[in-house]
Amino acid sequence: MNERIELVPQVLTGARTDIFHQPAVHALEPAADPVQLAMTRAAQAMFLRQADDGHWRFDLEADATIPSEYLMLQYFFGSVDAQREQRIASYLRRTQLENGSWPLYHGGPGDISATVKAYFALKLAGESPDAPHMEQARHWVRANGGAEHCNVFTRIALAMFGQMPWECAPAMPVEIMFLPKWWFFNLSKVSYWSRCVIVPLLIIYAKRPVVKLKAEQGVRELFIQPPETLRNIDKFKPGKWLANTFLLIDRALKSIDPYIPSVIRDGAVRRAEKWTREHTKGVGGIGGIYPAMANAAVALKLLGAAPDDPDLVRTLAAIEGLVVESKQETWVQPCVSPIWDTCLMLSALTEAGTNPEHPRIKQAVEWPFDQQVFVPGDWCDQAKGLAPGGWAFQYENDKYPDIDDTGMVLMALLRAGAHDNPHKIKRLNQAVNWVLGLQNKDGSWGAFDIGNDYTYLNNIPFADHGALVDPGTADLTARCIELLAMLGYDRQFPPIARAVEFLERDQDPSGAWYGRWGVNYIYGTWSVLAGLGMIGEDVNKPYIRKAIDWLKGCQNDDGGWGESCNTYDDPLLKGRGESTAAQTAWALLGLMAVGEVHSPQVRKGVDYLVRHQQDNGEWHDLPYTGTGFPRVFYLRYYGYSRFFPLWALGTYARLRRGLPTRQYEVVAQGPIDLGPLPVLDAR
Repeated sequence: MNERIELVPQVLTGARTDIFHQPAVHALEPAADPVQLAMTRAAQAMFLRQADDGHWRFDLEADATIPSEYLMLQYFFGSVDAQREQRIASYLRRTQLENGSWPLYHGGPGDISATVKAYFALKLAGESPDAPHMEQARHWVRANGGAEHCNVFTRIALAMFGQMPWECAPAMPVEIMFLPKWWFFNLSKVSYWSRCVIVPLLIIYAKRPVVKLKAEQGVRELFIQPPETLRNIDKFKPGKWLANTFLLIDRALKSIDPYIPSVIRDGAVRRAEKWTREHTKGVGGIGGIYPAMANAAVALKLLGAAPDDPDLVRTLAAIEGLVVESKQETWVQPCVSPIWDTCLMLSALTEAGTNPEHPRIKQAVEWPFDQQVFVPGDWCDQAKGLAPGGWAFQYENDKYPDIDDTGMVLMALLRAGAHDNPHKIKRLNQAVNWVLGLQNKDGSWGAFDIGNDYTYLNNIPFADHGALVDPGTADLTARCIELLAMLGYDRQFPPIARAVEFLERDQDPSGAWYGRWGVNYIYGTWSVLAGLGMIGEDVNKPYIRKAIDWLKGCQNDDGGWGESCNTYDDPLLKGRGESTAAQTAWALLGLMAVGEVHSPQVRKGVDYLVRHQQDNGEWHDLPYTGTGFPRVFYLRYYGYSRFFPLWALGTYARLRRGLPTRQYEVVAQGPIDLGPLPVLDAR
């Protein structure tokens, strides 16, 4: 067992000397060292952003669709704030591209669904269709096939406001609530985000509301064909037998829909209402995500909920909690990310040498424990007998804790020394057991459920976003390997062995790994190399060398790394894009995890981060680096360009002196005794 190195404060110019520490047995780096100065400035800036209760939360921005939908929701409820409406319009005008369209991410091409929704929202806000920016948008939409080419959710929104017939949307009968679990489609077979969006939407489908608008507020001019003549928009595709089969089922369901007995429909609506209300009991809103909240609010209103109905009041309050206001603009977040932001910031600060005993760090350690989930959620449906203990993404989303947050929280707590507190061991144990219990049969981990890999369902007409299910992914699987390795388990531990086999099978021919939850192959490759490095996988193995070479090969001339969201549409562009602080940090962390700390590429990447740090100690990225749903929904995490560069610089500062990272100190002492692990079955 290695002896724990004694730590003492390090004196830094302009720094709070009680925050930072370095090993006494090694000479301290000069206070003027650029890396150390950058770390100090970044850490100080991050402490200024810490909330009084110890946590961090940064804004989370999507595209024009969320604020547009929010404005539509206000019109549905008849509760439009005229001043806020104009601030939303200002935001939409600012994010419009020169060609008149709206993109899904910064620097991306126009998207027809986002453009139709933004145009519609501006029409609701009183914008003249003759204004130049509206003319441009209208011309772009019509040049790209018209509003009839929008995606499913846009069609539903347009149908709700009488802009196209409800028959244009795919069939989603509320009787889905009665489908048994053995059927090829049922709610337990779809992902968390799909489930909590679909159930209240089934009520909306059953009621088919139409909000009457003034003629000048409509968007008839965006259609090529008269919208009232449209019906079955989805078409059969040659060679796509499965999709065509589901389309036939869709047509059949639409034809029999008028003949379903009211007693059956009413019973299904009651069941959907019960499910929706049960999932809106928390203050965080159903599923903690805007689309589900908006659907739930509309559904409850259609069911006759009074203005003071507790479930409706909580849902509308949760939606308001997503609004970001300024004097000039208003926009709406798709969700909030406090637990994710806090654990990543805690890891960044501790990796940068922040003293775990400092009161602000101790406070940051306590806050996640107050958020740990100990109630059953939807995940129990496929994981019978597994005790809860994970973490969610939002402030409150108890029915949907996730693997990524739970793993990252645990690693942050370990880096901050939470395992040294005997009173915390049981809580850590519960979380680790929960993670282990959700490993898939193929060795992977998904985000929210076990065995949620019914990918054939992505062929149903409703699933044109291609993300109806939640299969295992390389980034999440690698995260779990990294966590287990920090706890002292090695390559022979059965869950790790199965997970590594999955990663070897899942590697792209280029050597990279696909990033499901971050953009894109840089994110996935960082995640995998971090996990493989932690278990001490031989870095000379061909598959690891191939990943290292790929990562080095896509470094930009300025020393940074970048990758655009368009790599989800065209994988041939993988690893290419404008340099960002977050993606540079991921590449550095991936390379350093497998022994490349002294390589020229790492030194150039570190130099990039130092040179691009702003005067306030932070970094700022315009490109989106977060992934909601590949090809259809992306995220700008305002925290990513703040904590990941600090994390990378801290890791570099430690490794270049030949010191192990703190997680290796944990491993060196042997596995932490967290009590009995769950019995691992053949799953």
